[in-house]
Amino acid sequence: MNTKSPKIANIFLIFIFFILYAPIFYLIFYSFNSGGSMSGFDGFTLDWYRELLGDTRLLIIVLNTLVIALLSSLFATIIGTFGAIGIHSLKRSKGSVLGLNNVLIVSPDVIIGASFLILFTIAGIRLGFYSVLLSHIAFSIPIVVLMVLPKLAEMNPSLIDAARDLGATRWDVFTKVIFPYITPGIFAGFFMALTYSLDDFAVTFFVTGNGFSTLSVEIYSMARQGISLNINALSTVLFLFTLLLVSIYYFLTQRGGFRVGGWFRR
Repeated sequence: MNTKSPKIANIFLIFIFFILYAPIFYLIFYSFNSGGSMSGFDGFTLDWYRELLGDTRLLIIVLNTLVIALLSSLFATIIGTFGAIGIHSLKRSKGSVLGLNNVLIVSPDVIIGASFLILFTIAGIRLGFYSVLLSHIAFSIPIVVLMVLPKLAEMNPSLIDAARDLGATRWDVFTKVIFPYITPGIFAGFFMALTYSLDDFAVTFFVTGNGFSTLSVEIYSMARQGISLNINALSTVLFLFTLLLVSIYYFLTQRGGFRVGGWFRR
């Protein structure tokens, strides 16, 4: 047995993760720099984070981002779950409908953002909170569908047949058989939609209006005016929040072999 191959693979994996995370840790490191640039570390300070807490406008933008992310993820999860069940139940056109769903995922964000801008302009919808919310719901639904479909594919169809033979209604079959089984996929779709909404810039940039902004758009605007360590502090907070979401999901699904769907099976 060749023992060098696993070692080489591990070294390569560590190298890849180092390339991916080194810029992030570099950004976090300089968010504590007392100097005004990233040309050199002058000393440790929390002044940049204090400025963030004292910036009322920025706190409103953070609140906008969280509200949009939570609402869009919730609605997208509900719609995407029922959409996945509908696609799974199709016979002949299942592949075609799934292909249309995948097109929305692989399409460039610029095209999606421009399309929504044209749609809202034609429909007379004012750009702002609702235009951003509707856009985030729309591009999050295909993600949820892809997260839920694998769980539906794993489910044994005989479970549904057995429930119907025992006199269960369609609603009983959904709430007591299908839903508990696909709950891990639903949670995965929700968290994926949440992170996509938090990170999205291109689509939001097209459909946001005057007086409304999100963190991604604000960071871009701040960067255009010159690199400031406020951006480092703001990006650090956003990265830690995303890391917290991932940790919560991992704890719920993997801790001690625990499965989220177990809540609903009891």
